[in-house]
Amino acid sequence: MKRQIKKWTLRLTVTGLFIAGLLLVIVLNPILTYAYKTTHNTYNIYHSKPLDSTLFTSLDQAAELLQTSEFYNPKLHLDICLNDGSKYPKLIRALRGQAFAWGFYDKVVLQGTANFADNYIELNGYKWNLTQLLAHEMTHCLQFDKLGFWKSNPVAKIPNWKWEGYAEYLSRQGMDQKDLSVNLARLFATDKNNWEIKFDDSTIAPREYYDYWTLVQYCMDIKKMTYNHILLDTTNEQNVRQEMMNWYENNKSERTTSY
Repeated sequence: MKRQIKKWTLRLTVTGLFIAGLLLVIVLNPILTYAYKTTHNTYNIYHSKPLDSTLFTSLDQAAELLQTSEFYNPKLHLDICLNDGSKYPKLIRALRGQAFAWGFYDKVVLQGTANFADNYIELNGYKWNLTQLLAHEMTHCLQFDKLGFWKSNPVAKIPNWKWEGYAEYLSRQGMDQKDLSVNLARLFATDKNNWEIKFDDSTIAPREYYDYWTLVQYCMDIKKMTYNHILLDTTNEQNVRQEMMNWYENNKSERTTSY
């Protein structure tokens, strides 16, 4: 009986390792599940339907946003995986959960429905600016490229406000997004029960990510910290938020007094 149990345990282990290995091969090689591959600058775009060339504009704009990062690597080649019929996005969703997109290793996988002409991704009735979404997920690839596997999330367990907040900070560079005071005022003016924060172009940011973004923006724009400094700094999230709120209240008083 014991021999039989050991035999079945061994078989299950081997089968599990085989399946895991097969999944890893597919995840690392999107071309296995796509009909086409198109190269644009440093991007390999995987798609199953004819490609809308307006995507190139969004990619180029996202690349410009990334260049402001201290982690920027012009030689980094990224795979852009579209959600246009391939089973690849569904596989990533099964492994990681539902999202507008996922960025990991050297891959950005779109999961919502893309409207390239109008520059947005839609998921469950919400729209995320496509250029900014691409830049957000590409930032995670930059983080992985610079920090390595062991010092990147999820392994390193970097606080989410530092990990996701930096991706939002780099990507949110619209004309109505650069002023921290304006960003905080928008946050406070939005019902706390709302999952999302809306922008003038009808796109959104998840409230949680928006909050993280303001913390990183405060550290980088007001305190003049580098991202490396933020990663090494031991000040907890609550204290950073309190510092930011003190700055906001003082800044608001100064603006009122100046009029």
